Amino acid sequence: MHFGTAVYIMLLCTLFGANAVAIKVAFEGFGVFSAAVIRFGMAAGVIALWAFLSGRSFKLKQGQWRYLLVYSVLFTVQLSFFFVGLNRTYASRGTLLVNLLPFFILILAHYFIPGDRITRRNLIGLILGFSGVVFVFAGKETLSSDIRSGDGLVLLATLIWAANTVFIKRVINAFKPFHIVFYSMLFSLPFFMLEAYWFDDAFLTAPSLRAVIALGYQTFVTASFGFIAWNNLLKTYGAVALHAFVFIMPLVGVILSGYLLQEPLYPNLWLALTLIVAGILVVHFKPPERLAVFPLRRHM
Repeated sequence: MHFGTAVYIMLLCTLFGANAVAIKVAFEGFGVFSAAVIRFGMAAGVIALWAFLSGRSFKLKQGQWRYLLVYSVLFTVQLSFFFVGLNRTYASRGTLLVNLLPFFILILAHYFIPGDRITRRNLIGLILGFSGVVFVFAGKETLSSDIRSGDGLVLLATLIWAANTVFIKRVINAFKPFHIVFYSMLFSLPFFMLEAYWFDDAFLTAPSLRAVIALGYQTFVTASFGFIAWNNLLKTYGAVALHAFVFIMPLVGVILSGYLLQEPLYPNLWLALTLIVAGILVVHFKPPERLAVFPLRRHM
């Protein structure tokens, strides 16, 4: 991986790290599922226009529909749980819980992807990461039932996301990356519309400028550009190489939550962040092999 590519991935991770905060800010002016309808409806339109202008084909190969259907169902369920959960907890806590994703992927890959096994190094990373979860829930603010239910929904959404990632990892080479993003968004839209009708008190509440900007950020930066860019990188470099950089996401998310949302950042939250980041680094940062300066010669 070239240095420029590494910088590009770090920028993407920074953008994704801010996404949970942007979602939370958008809830200030839009209904939970109404925001999802706007976000994915506009993002699907942007992606379709980009694909059309760049001459990309929308046609799927025979047999690809069934894989996309499974992925899209999980995508819709996962995001539904995530949006409701994030609405009922702090963005900082939601960001930390979502970043258990690499650990869940590691566990599921051990059983469902041939050759991906949990090593001693991975086990240490898992212990560090899940120790961080203990400290996420160690604060006095968890006494609120809404916060507890929100945390549980975000955690469940992360587990479903991990299952979907492992599933798509096995078939992604047969797809154009934008197909996965575009068709899953189209599939989810009718369901988000129904959820908005049944569960949102109002489509719009009092949309401030920052709520509109936050929704625009989700639509054009993460949902349109970010998803396609990430899937392109996933196809080129693989999940292991990309997840070496995901430690940036919780750092950005927690810092922005305190700065933009004035959320309380208790000491236990910083300890949780440290443990989760340490776990990700242990699992995914493998030191390069050192070559001997004077290699031994073989005796003839």
